[in-house]
Amino acid sequence: MSSSINRRSLLKHVITGSAAMAAGVVIPKSVMASAVNQHAPLKGNINHSVCRWCYNDVPLEDLCKVINEIGFTAIDLLKPNEWPIAKKYGLNCSMCYTAGETSLTKGWNDLKNHEWLIKDYLEGIKLVAEAGYTNLICFAGNRNGMDDETGLQNCVTGLKQIMPLAEKLGVIIQIELFNSRIDHKDYMGDKSAWGIELCKRLGSPNFKILFDIYHMQIDEGDIIRSIQNNHQYFGHYHTAGVPGRHEIDERQELYYPAIMRAIVDSGYKGYVAQEFMAKDPDKIASLKAAIKICDV
Repeated sequence: MSSSINRRSLLKHVITGSAAMAAGVVIPKSVMASAVNQHAPLKGNINHSVCRWCYNDVPLEDLCKVINEIGFTAIDLLKPNEWPIAKKYGLNCSMCYTAGETSLTKGWNDLKNHEWLIKDYLEGIKLVAEAGYTNLICFAGNRNGMDDETGLQNCVTGLKQIMPLAEKLGVIIQIELFNSRIDHKDYMGDKSAWGIELCKRLGSPNFKILFDIYHMQIDEGDIIRSIQNNHQYFGHYHTAGVPGRHEIDERQELYYPAIMRAIVDSGYKGYVAQEFMAKDPDKIASLKAAIKICDV
């Protein structure tokens, strides 16, 4: 290899792992740093997002800047008072909270919660629509001794009070499923079959499942088959490594490139949001790596 290799060619060989160094070329540190920091354009097959709470120690404006730097366009799980910051940086809130109480344990499965939930969500649906967003998260709640069938019936009773407005304003209500083995003991919506049955009973195109890959791997596994067979009920996806809910790299058991390809093959056009708790010291580097892994 000629010693007169230009900078562009050298960067190409560094990035692709060619035999530049093996051929005796000394790569300047400045060039190496430039290569490492390069962000290849995202392929566009997956609409990427990231969950805000995983970076609560990073000011929201700084996180928005990182998202723009990486090259995707959305952030998950913001409340209405945070939306203006996302808009300032041209970002979509790909999964919204209502402005009121957010409770994972006090959900739609308990009739006692319906009065405040209905009020909260009727207001939230309007706010989401006015902001130009689409997705609004909801939760089943804990069992507290209740059987799954009663919980389903109660969810239908309550959610039917808000679905006409959601349909009218084009807002998708998305119920998140959690694992009840490790992280959310006693949570009712802990199996995809339960969520799918709720979708069927409501019969609304504006009610979907937020399919959390991490949670469903723990409680039922068979992730790719679930996506292939039931993708019509899944309106949003979250990621994290199993076990531990850390980075989605080779240190955990899920192979995310194959999962992402299954999502793409299903025809899905929504968002996939990173929701892992970074174990490595450089949390932003972990986020960049996760986006690269999922960008199939």
